[in-house]
Amino acid sequence: MKTDLIEIFQTIRASMQPYETLGFNSRINSDTEYDLWSDKNVVLMGKERNEIYFAGLKIMTSSVTLHFMLIYTNPEVKELLHPDLIKLLKGKSCFHFKKLDETLMEHITQALDIGYKTYKQNEWV
Repeated sequence: MKTDLIEIFQTIRASMQPYETLGFNSRINSDTEYDLWSDKNVVLMGKERNEIYFAGLKIMTSSVTLHFMLIYTNPEVKELLHPDLIKLLKGKSCFHFKKLDETLMEHITQALDIGYKTYKQNEWV
């Protein structure tokens, strides 16, 4: 069980980085923050955009946050995510992690995979 916020951040970031080879790019990649974007012209929520946010990770004072845009744009996706992961959702699309074990990490990996497949299916990446 990981409780060190830096270690939690680094572990989750490592699971996100392979998506850079699948069409996303990182605009911020520091010791405390990491994000992924798709630079593609899309229509999302009735608006034309030339980019779309996928996910972002940040070390806060007492937790590591994972912003997962798919939940905001497609709320029905929450039903596909594991209940233990949903318990950590604060607001519309932000998960807060104070500890991380292998099982929870598997749930995060599955969520990112669902997100990627949805973005790919919608031609957002």
